[in-house]
Amino acid sequence: MKQDTIEGVHVESKPPAYRRLEAGDRFSRNRRMLDRLVERVIFAFALLAMAIIVLIFVYVAREALPLLTSPSDGVSAASPFETPFTWQPVSTFPRYNVLPLILGTFKVTLIAMLIAAPLALAAALYTAEFAPPSLREWIKPAIELLAGIPSVVLGFFILIVMASWLQAAFGFQFRLNAITAGIGLALAVIPIIYTIAEDSLMAVPRQYREASLALGASASQTARRVVFPAALPGIGAALILGFGRAIGETMIVLMVSGNAAVLSLDPTVPTRTLSATVAAELGEVVFGSGHYRILFLIGTLLFVITSLLNWLGDRFNRRLRTRLFGSV
Repeated sequence: MKQDTIEGVHVESKPPAYRRLEAGDRFSRNRRMLDRLVERVIFAFALLAMAIIVLIFVYVAREALPLLTSPSDGVSAASPFETPFTWQPVSTFPRYNVLPLILGTFKVTLIAMLIAAPLALAAALYTAEFAPPSLREWIKPAIELLAGIPSVVLGFFILIVMASWLQAAFGFQFRLNAITAGIGLALAVIPIIYTIAEDSLMAVPRQYREASLALGASASQTARRVVFPAALPGIGAALILGFGRAIGETMIVLMVSGNAAVLSLDPTVPTRTLSATVAAELGEVVFGSGHYRILFLIGTLLFVITSLLNWLGDRFNRRLRTRLFGSV
């Protein structure tokens, strides 16, 4: 270093390269501090989201807990699983068996997934692999626009238009049944499955496609045998989220399922789901009564079923990812 003289005082000056190095060190320290701060903020928000979910479950389960400790109105935690298999909460002899509600929930959800999954996956595959870029810019927003339509509007459309048309076309005895509810749910589920599946297909590396085409495979063979299997983990996640959306939907099934708790596998008869039962009856039930506790037990059961399905789906996706790519 050299000595500079300023007004008769000797000052030690640093070379320009050293000053640049020192400024770079300060910038690196500030960047690391900012990165740690952002990381902690994101971690805090993640913990907050988890805490909210846990607190919701704790509140719902707490309201159902008296069925185990101090049964009221002759209703206990075993009442939802006792014979007869009937849901009649408002009668001289109330019955709270939830098996018709569970069967109705899975029946409507299965119908919705059988309709939505093939349509959404086919649309996603076409958009990602075959559609021209100009057409892709129209197809994706148009399908995703369905996700912004309120469920009550979809339910109203099914109730007024589709239900009458289906009854006239197929001769259904009942105008509102599990099939009409399943179609309504499919309209709500298709955008979710489509969006995630299409993003997963687009994320497959281009080298996979180029290698397949170079080996002599056609575009359709490449899409079916290379791109689609490579995107299976993302497609599985899309199906899981779609299933969870369908099983928890309330307004559509409340409007178009017929709301009859019938223990039947026939999809052409009216049915009722767990979520629709809670929505229809919780507003008029007597606070603290046995019926009130049973409705919160249904909410807890619905929460557990959804969480269990998501957990099983996550495990399936991890195994599939390990099989395809060798690591999670």
